[in-house]
Amino acid sequence: MATDGPEPTDPPEPTEPPEPTDPPEPTEPTGRASAIRPFLLTAGRVAGGGTAPPLPVEAQVVATSDGLSSLRALAFERHDIVAACRRPQSVAELAAQLRLHLNVVRVLAEDLCTAGHLAVHVPDARTVQDISVLRRVIDGLRAVPDSRGTLRDSS
Repeated sequence: MATDGPEPTDPPEPTEPPEPTDPPEPTEPTGRASAIRPFLLTAGRVAGGGTAPPLPVEAQVVATSDGLSSLRALAFERHDIVAACRRPQSVAELAAQLRLHLNVVRVLAEDLCTAGHLAVHVPDARTVQDISVLRRVIDGLRAVPDSRGTLRDSS
């Protein structure tokens, strides 16, 4: 018997749920902050609260005993900076390790120094500019064997 309408079809068979897929690849690198974040972290400041010049990138910072004992009272980036400074490291290393803008680390480290949570050692400018120090560093690097155990060319 023919009808003018569409023919009835069997209901679709239940299908298995699709297998879970990996999450989509992020378009931005992990840990990337918005452009306004550094401004907020430093309250708009580009230098610490003191009258001293900004910390040089090679300045070594280390947590003080007061800083380590106050660690629980510190929040967010200040806590992370003091915790990371259990061993001395440069301001540049600290910024890279914490994935923070260099100026943010400078400003916050200056604040933490003022509060007594960090101690800073700035290398003597005469030593940094001494060519003999640079020559000794280069000679020392040349004396380090490569992965095959051979010394680098000393010329």
